[in-house]
Amino acid sequence: MEAFLVATGVVALAEMGDKTQLLALLLAARFRKPWPIVLGIFAATVINHALAGAVGNYLTRWLGPEVLRWILGGSFIAMAVWMLIPDKLDDDDAPGTSKFGVFGTTVVAFFLAEMGDKTQIATVMLAARFTHDYFWVVMGTTLGMMLANAPVVWLGEKIVRRVPIKLVHGISAAIFLALGVLMIVGI
Repeated sequence: MEAFLVATGVVALAEMGDKTQLLALLLAARFRKPWPIVLGIFAATVINHALAGAVGNYLTRWLGPEVLRWILGGSFIAMAVWMLIPDKLDDDDAPGTSKFGVFGTTVVAFFLAEMGDKTQIATVMLAARFTHDYFWVVMGTTLGMMLANAPVVWLGEKIVRRVPIKLVHGISAAIFLALGVLMIVGI
Protein backbone atom coordinates (compact mmCIF):
# COMPACT_ATOMS: atom_id res chain seq x y z
CA MET A 1 0.00 0.00 0.00
CA GLU A 2 2.98 2.31 0.59
CA ALA A 3 3.94 2.09 -3.08
CA PHE A 4 0.41 3.03 -4.17
CA LEU A 5 0.15 6.01 -1.81
CA VAL A 6 3.65 7.34 -2.53
CA ALA A 7 3.16 6.94 -6.29
CA THR A 8 -0.23 8.67 -6.21
CA GLY A 9 1.01 11.62 -4.16
CA VAL A 10 4.29 12.11 -5.98
CA VAL A 11 2.74 12.03 -9.45
CA ALA A 12 -0.29 14.16 -8.54
CA LEU A 13 2.04 16.86 -7.25
CA ALA A 14 4.57 16.47 -10.08
CA GLU A 15 1.81 16.80 -12.67
CA MET A 16 0.66 20.21 -11.40
CA GLY A 17 1.63 22.77 -14.03
CA ASP A 18 3.21 20.04 -16.19
CA LYS A 19 2.93 20.15 -19.98
CA THR A 20 0.50 17.23 -19.98
CA GLN A 21 -1.77 19.13 -17.61
CA LEU A 22 -1.58 22.07 -19.99
CA LEU A 23 -2.39 19.63 -22.80
CA ALA A 24 -5.48 18.48 -20.88
CA LEU A 25 -6.59 22.11 -20.61
CA LEU A 26 -5.97 22.63 -24.33
CA LEU A 27 -7.93 19.50 -25.28
CA ALA A 28 -10.82 20.57 -23.05
CA ALA A 29 -10.92 24.02 -24.59
CA ARG A 30 -10.67 22.66 -28.13
CA PHE A 31 -13.11 19.75 -28.04
CA ARG A 32 -15.43 20.58 -25.11
CA LYS A 33 -16.20 16.87 -24.59
CA PRO A 34 -14.86 15.99 -21.14
CA TRP A 35 -15.69 12.26 -20.98
CA PRO A 36 -13.76 11.12 -24.08
CA ILE A 37 -10.86 13.36 -23.05
CA VAL A 38 -10.70 11.96 -19.50
CA LEU A 39 -11.02 8.38 -20.79
CA GLY A 40 -8.28 9.08 -23.35
CA ILE A 41 -6.00 10.47 -20.63
CA PHE A 42 -6.67 7.37 -18.54
CA ALA A 43 -5.94 4.95 -21.40
CA ALA A 44 -2.75 6.75 -22.46
CA THR A 45 -1.52 6.94 -18.87
CA VAL A 46 -2.14 3.26 -18.10
CA ILE A 47 -0.25 2.19 -21.23
CA ASN A 48 2.59 4.68 -20.77
CA HIS A 49 3.07 4.05 -17.07
CA ALA A 50 2.80 0.27 -17.42
CA LEU A 51 5.69 0.44 -19.89
CA ALA A 52 7.63 2.83 -17.66
CA GLY A 53 7.06 0.57 -14.65
CA ALA A 54 8.33 -2.42 -16.63
CA VAL A 55 11.51 -0.48 -17.44
CA GLY A 56 11.92 0.33 -13.74
CA ASN A 57 11.55 -3.33 -12.79
CA TYR A 58 14.04 -4.36 -15.49
CA LEU A 59 16.60 -1.82 -14.29
CA THR A 60 16.34 -3.19 -10.76
CA ARG A 61 17.19 -6.70 -11.91
CA TRP A 62 19.92 -5.57 -14.31
CA LEU A 63 21.79 -3.13 -12.06
CA GLY A 64 21.45 -4.77 -8.67
CA PRO A 65 20.20 -3.18 -5.45
CA GLU A 66 23.36 -1.34 -4.33
CA VAL A 67 24.06 0.42 -7.64
CA LEU A 68 20.37 1.11 -8.12
CA ARG A 69 20.11 2.71 -4.69
CA TRP A 70 22.69 5.36 -5.66
CA ILE A 71 21.22 5.91 -9.11
CA LEU A 72 17.70 6.27 -7.75
CA GLY A 73 18.83 8.58 -4.98
CA GLY A 74 20.59 10.82 -7.48
CA SER A 75 17.63 10.61 -9.86
CA PHE A 76 15.14 11.67 -7.19
CA ILE A 77 17.39 14.63 -6.28
CA ALA A 78 17.69 15.57 -9.98
CA MET A 79 13.90 15.31 -10.23
CA ALA A 80 13.63 17.75 -7.30
CA VAL A 81 15.67 20.29 -9.27
CA TRP A 82 13.68 19.60 -12.45
CA MET A 83 10.42 20.25 -10.57
CA LEU A 84 11.53 23.84 -10.05
CA ILE A 85 11.72 24.44 -13.82
CA PRO A 86 8.23 25.31 -15.12
CA ASP A 87 6.87 23.44 -18.14
CA LYS A 88 5.26 25.05 -21.13
CA LEU A 89 3.35 23.53 -24.00
CA ASP A 90 5.08 24.02 -27.35
CA ASP A 91 3.00 24.73 -30.44
CA ASP A 92 4.28 21.42 -31.84
CA ASP A 93 2.67 19.59 -28.88
CA ALA A 94 -0.79 21.02 -29.54
CA PRO A 95 -3.24 18.49 -30.92
CA GLY A 96 -4.48 19.16 -34.43
CA THR A 97 -7.53 17.89 -36.21
CA SER A 98 -7.58 14.11 -36.27
CA LYS A 99 -9.51 11.33 -37.93
CA PHE A 100 -9.31 9.45 -34.59
CA GLY A 101 -11.93 11.61 -32.89
CA VAL A 102 -11.67 13.17 -29.44
CA PHE A 103 -10.76 9.94 -27.60
CA GLY A 104 -8.15 8.81 -30.14
CA THR A 105 -6.61 12.26 -30.42
CA THR A 106 -6.35 12.45 -26.64
CA VAL A 107 -4.75 9.00 -26.34
CA VAL A 108 -2.14 9.72 -29.01
CA ALA A 109 -1.39 13.28 -27.85
CA PHE A 110 -1.17 12.32 -24.18
CA PHE A 111 0.92 9.21 -24.79
CA LEU A 112 3.43 11.16 -26.87
CA ALA A 113 3.50 14.15 -24.52
CA GLU A 114 4.20 11.83 -21.58
CA MET A 115 7.29 10.32 -23.25
CA GLY A 116 10.33 11.46 -21.26
CA ASP A 117 8.12 13.62 -19.05
CA LYS A 118 8.65 14.07 -15.30
CA THR A 119 5.82 11.74 -14.38
CA GLN A 120 6.98 8.99 -16.72
CA ILE A 121 10.50 9.17 -15.31
CA ALA A 122 9.05 9.25 -11.79
CA THR A 123 7.12 6.07 -12.65
CA VAL A 124 10.34 4.36 -13.77
CA MET A 125 12.05 5.39 -10.53
CA LEU A 126 9.13 4.39 -8.32
CA ALA A 127 8.82 0.99 -10.00
CA ALA A 128 12.55 0.47 -9.47
CA ARG A 129 12.21 1.54 -5.83
CA PHE A 130 9.14 -0.60 -5.13
CA THR A 131 10.18 -3.60 -7.22
CA HIS A 132 7.65 -6.03 -5.81
CA ASP A 133 4.77 -3.58 -6.06
CA TYR A 134 4.78 -2.94 -9.83
CA PHE A 135 0.97 -3.11 -10.11
CA TRP A 136 0.46 -0.67 -7.21
CA VAL A 137 3.05 1.76 -8.57
CA VAL A 138 1.34 1.85 -11.97
CA MET A 139 -2.11 2.19 -10.39
CA GLY A 140 -0.83 4.92 -8.05
CA THR A 141 0.88 6.92 -10.79
CA THR A 142 -2.21 6.57 -12.98
CA LEU A 143 -4.45 7.78 -10.15
CA GLY A 144 -2.07 10.69 -9.53
CA MET A 145 -2.31 11.67 -13.20
CA MET A 146 -6.08 11.46 -13.09
CA LEU A 147 -6.30 13.51 -9.87
CA ALA A 148 -4.24 16.25 -11.52
CA ASN A 149 -5.75 16.17 -15.01
CA ALA A 150 -9.44 15.22 -14.80
CA PRO A 151 -10.45 18.32 -12.80
CA VAL A 152 -8.62 20.48 -15.35
CA VAL A 153 -10.70 18.97 -18.13
CA TRP A 154 -13.96 19.79 -16.33
CA LEU A 155 -13.09 23.01 -14.53
CA GLY A 156 -10.31 24.32 -16.75
CA GLU A 157 -8.88 27.71 -16.11
CA LYS A 158 -10.81 28.23 -12.86
CA ILE A 159 -8.46 25.75 -11.18
CA VAL A 160 -5.31 26.87 -12.95
CA ARG A 161 -5.83 30.48 -11.85
CA ARG A 162 -6.42 29.58 -8.18
CA VAL A 163 -3.69 26.99 -7.56
CA PRO A 164 -0.29 28.54 -6.77
CA ILE A 165 1.81 26.41 -9.13
CA LYS A 166 5.12 27.62 -7.67
CA LEU A 167 4.07 26.39 -4.23
CA VAL A 168 2.99 23.01 -5.62
CA HIS A 169 6.29 22.70 -7.50
CA GLY A 170 8.20 23.60 -4.33
CA ILE A 171 6.36 20.94 -2.32
CA SER A 172 6.97 18.39 -5.10
CA ALA A 173 10.67 19.28 -5.20
CA ALA A 174 10.91 18.84 -1.42
CA ILE A 175 9.26 15.40 -1.63
CA PHE A 176 11.58 14.27 -4.42
CA LEU A 177 14.60 15.61 -2.50
CA ALA A 178 13.54 13.73 0.65
CA LEU A 179 13.01 10.52 -1.34
CA GLY A 180 16.44 10.93 -2.91
CA VAL A 181 18.20 11.47 0.38
CA LEU A 182 16.35 8.53 1.95
CA MET A 183 17.40 6.30 -0.95
CA ILE A 184 21.06 7.30 -0.66
CA VAL A 185 21.22 6.74 3.10
CA GLY A 186 19.47 3.40 2.64
CA ILE A 187 16.14 3.94 4.37
